[in-house]
Amino acid sequence: MILEALNYAATWPLTTPGHRPFIRYSVNLWSRAGRCAADWREHEDNSKAAILAAMAKSRQRRTAVVLGSGLLRDVPIVALSRAFDTVVLVDLVHLASVRAWLGMKGLKNVRLIERDLSGYEDLRAGGEADPLGFLRQVPYLDFVVSANLLSQIGQGAKRRLEKERGHGMPADTLPRLIRAHLDGLAALPLQTCLVTDIAYAVIDRTGHLQERFDLLHGVDVPPHETEWDWPVVPFGEESRDYRIVHKVIAT
Repeated sequence: MILEALNYAATWPLTTPGHRPFIRYSVNLWSRAGRCAADWREHEDNSKAAILAAMAKSRQRRTAVVLGSGLLRDVPIVALSRAFDTVVLVDLVHLASVRAWLGMKGLKNVRLIERDLSGYEDLRAGGEADPLGFLRQVPYLDFVVSANLLSQIGQGAKRRLEKERGHGMPADTLPRLIRAHLDGLAALPLQTCLVTDIAYAVIDRTGHLQERFDLLHGVDVPPHETEWDWPVVPFGEESRDYRIVHKVIAT
């Protein structure tokens, strides 16, 4: 708990006031990632491999953008930094621990941007969600990665709808936000890579399926080249009686 508290405290002054409520979620994820490192390693390696395979198809290597950069455990940031002139990491929160790690690695061509990538506020204002529209203003953009972000958009919006009781929001908010992200990536005239979990299953110790949940909220799964299982919650993390396994795809 001491390390979590220190990371939280160090991140607070580095984060804009509007995004500070999300620091706790990022710190909790950082803590879980440490505890579940062995169980998550294959997923992280698969994610990095998918990104590197997509990067190899990029004809030019001037600027790369990583959407949902998070803890960088699933992003081959050193390879991206070496391959591109500039790498831009976009997320709601960039933890102090992540910033310190980047500094120790000496990755001077990496830039950090805080941004809400959900499109939620667009729908709240009565418009169409265009969460990736800002990418059209990024000069010399050659490669965009969506790194295990898409399902978090839906889950985050779901929590907001529950907290705000859906006031003023469309009934189909969740699938609209999911589609907006996918459409935004598809519209980019450059190489992209989508890595996302699409569903999760709750499995008991006998191997029986107890629950399955669609993380894309009814939106069709994009065509993809590979998929794998990610044991996000192994036995003992939340309960001795069940584990939670996510299905992940990469395009």
